[in-house]
Amino acid sequence: MKRREFLGTAAALLASAGLPGRAFANTDVSVGYTTVSDAAYLFSAVEQGYFGKLGLDVVPRFIPLNPSLPPAIQSGSLTVALETPSVFLQSVDGGLDHVVIAGAAQLSKGTTGAGFVATEASGIKTAQDCVGKTIGAPGLGALLHVAFRKWLRQNGVDDTKVKFVEAAFPQHNDLLRGGSIDGVVTVDPFMGRIVSSGSGRLVSHFLAELPEGMPTLVFVTRRDWAEARPKEVKAFQQAIAQSAEFVADAANDKAVREQLGKYIKLPPPVLATMEINPPSPSITVEQLNHWVETMAEQDMLKSKPDLSKLIIS
Repeated sequence: MKRREFLGTAAALLASAGLPGRAFANTDVSVGYTTVSDAAYLFSAVEQGYFGKLGLDVVPRFIPLNPSLPPAIQSGSLTVALETPSVFLQSVDGGLDHVVIAGAAQLSKGTTGAGFVATEASGIKTAQDCVGKTIGAPGLGALLHVAFRKWLRQNGVDDTKVKFVEAAFPQHNDLLRGGSIDGVVTVDPFMGRIVSSGSGRLVSHFLAELPEGMPTLVFVTRRDWAEARPKEVKAFQQAIAQSAEFVADAANDKAVREQLGKYIKLPPPVLATMEINPPSPSITVEQLNHWVETMAEQDMLKSKPDLSKLIIS
């Protein structure tokens, strides 16, 4: 979702802010998620019973697009949402009073589940070769697009000289093969299929070159809900922390992927190779500030937020 569209949605919701949305039951928590492997930390917390043992009835709800999550929280149709930091920060910048109550995963130097692939015909071998080229991204202003532009800048490239077009993951292979774009910012399993089919070749696992510890997903809710239910928030945080330990234990890998497959409908061979980033159940101001600085550089924020007020620890 483009920034002006997002802010328009936020403004419309704020216009009716006098209505608090539906009343939530104390123990009922609906959590919105999108089709990403790092959501495994949510699914394992449900399937291992960590939420239930702490008195929370958590129900994951699939939402196709990450930018749809903040309006769903604001309206009350979701209690919590697993958002990318860029979507969360844009929602706050647009006026929504939302807060982070926990984290899911973070980037590391070993992150290889996402990458930049380009066609042979494009001649792209380095970041500098992207100037004047057309690159597809799965959501302009979303995490991968923002992170890729940061990678370009780190490598001395003026990202305004690169043309970006929005392209959904399933379209990437066909767009490259058809020659309508020069490269794509993508993730597995789509990345692997592109490379194996010969439609493109890997240029960089660019996320691995970004600052280690940058969160990929955060659990977000409305401030009024969090402040009215401190016990539920603490229980939620404890369950995610327990899930982080479970997912990080290599002995549980088979179970984690089975649980992931229950909510993200992909073939077992694909699930078996999907990368799950290292856990980050607690989010710090420093971690979130990486995204603030990145988005500010790209003129995506009107003002710098007070991060100390956006994280409930």
